[in-house]
Amino acid sequence: MSDTETKTEVDTSMMSVAKQRKYRYAAALKKALVTFKRILIINVDNVGSKQLQDVRQEIRGRGQVLMGKNTVIRKILREHEDEKIRDLESCIDGNIGFVFTDEDLSTMKDILVRNKVPASAKVGMYAPSKVILPAGPTGLDPGQTSFFQAMNISTKINRGAIEIISNVTLCLPGEKVTSTAVALMSKMEMKPFFFGITVKFCYDEGEIFSAMVLDMTDQDLIDMFLKGVSKIAAISLAINYPTAASIPHSVVNAFRNLLYISLATDFEFKESKQFKDILNDPEALAAAQAAAAAAAAPATDDAAAAADESEEESDDDDDDDDDDFDLFG
Repeated sequence: MSDTETKTEVDTSMMSVAKQRKYRYAAALKKALVTFKRILIINVDNVGSKQLQDVRQEIRGRGQVLMGKNTVIRKILREHEDEKIRDLESCIDGNIGFVFTDEDLSTMKDILVRNKVPASAKVGMYAPSKVILPAGPTGLDPGQTSFFQAMNISTKINRGAIEIISNVTLCLPGEKVTSTAVALMSKMEMKPFFFGITVKFCYDEGEIFSAMVLDMTDQDLIDMFLKGVSKIAAISLAINYPTAASIPHSVVNAFRNLLYISLATDFEFKESKQFKDILNDPEALAAAQAAAAAAAAPATDDAAAAADESEEESDDDDDDDDDDFDLFG
């Protein structure tokens, strides 16, 4: 048998194995889509096989993790008989996978995202978070000062070691990590990133929504509702169109106008009498003003203390600069 024939047989065998793997995955995905009511679509960028294995073990008996090629996933979803399942095709983008479950989605999401490992930065990768090199001693000897000077990082020598004068931002979220930043993080032995599974979308009995919804609390919902009510009230007051949201404000504004008229004239009503009595009684007015001043005093004192502390820190910095001055440097 020639080498060419042998190579052809090997290629054919490998192709058949790949096809069998695709068929097995397709069968498993179709079965899971019918068996489970809830799905978490996860992103596994920079996630190692060990992390995925740990997650599989942790959710064993509670869910199923399926990873596969996007082209195969799209084909299976496109051919599914349920229209709501077919809508999942729009969520298939990037390095994604499925977690099928019938349990609470928030609980499953917490299990998935808490499994993170520290990792070093790599050139060209997109930073998942902001990285700051804090001010202070670096532990590096003075002979490496030129390295920091080349990066325009202000340093000084303190107790025989290089010390960074102020915080340095190495990268921002979503930015590509530069080779310079990687070199500095490597020299400082920094592992600034934590990589793990992230949940992008959720499917719950026909409804598809962003995974951010699972992080919302009851207070978040209340705050969003109140924010919407305040906007409606502002618009209603601006166009002079009464609504349930604006009527309380309109009543308060009307009362305020009546109170102003009462204070400026001899007209008096029950609610305005107490204000007139205070204005007509110098002692009561002085006591009210003193109470208001006492209530505002703590905030003023805190601000003054913060300003004094800031000035002291500034003076200390100046003293440090004087100490670092070297006539022969």
